[in-house]
Amino acid sequence: MFRQLKEHNRLNETIFMAVITLICFGFSMFRYLYTKDHFLLSLNWNLFLAFIPWALTSLVAIRPKLQSNKQILTLLLIVWFLFFPNSPYIFTDLVHITHKSTMPLWFDLILILTFAWVGMLFGLLSLWDLERILKKSINHKWISVISVGLLFLGSFGIYIGRDLRWNSWDVIREPFGLIYDIGGILINPFHHPRAWGMTLSMFVFLNMVYWSFKIIRKKDE
Repeated sequence: MFRQLKEHNRLNETIFMAVITLICFGFSMFRYLYTKDHFLLSLNWNLFLAFIPWALTSLVAIRPKLQSNKQILTLLLIVWFLFFPNSPYIFTDLVHITHKSTMPLWFDLILILTFAWVGMLFGLLSLWDLERILKKSINHKWISVISVGLLFLGSFGIYIGRDLRWNSWDVIREPFGLIYDIGGILINPFHHPRAWGMTLSMFVFLNMVYWSFKIIRKKDE
């Protein structure tokens, strides 16, 4: 595994993501041991869900043969899409910052933002991996357009998760209920201002992050 990661120039990235993920876990465990409060331990599960898209694209990146198998690649991309909204979703956990706790407010704020930032990195890194994969079969001019479209769908997915309380597993567990709720929003968009307000706001935020990093990356090329 280490040899494959090194061959495909992913070893440093993997080590870095592992270290900052452990920092997140360490913060949450310190909070739990200090307060004996389970509150915010769920951030670890949310971060695991955010990790899945990056794990999938990393697997494809270090095993190029998977990219030539259209059936496997399509399946991986579908699973990637289902879990991608979990990456930026952690930012919405800031709604819990009003929770009364013996822990200082500033610590809880830093804790959530740390998890949210790492989750966002998992999402962005996996999206860039996906762009590199798609460049092999799609005109480069369309790559950013596709990414922006995925960010919009991901923003909508965040609303579905935060407000409607659906999660990625429900595509299998309760597909008809999920389709019913999404269909209602799409068929009667003006009856759901909160859905579109949250979706568009998160879409703008994610684009600000995406294009900021894109400009920074191009500057170093």
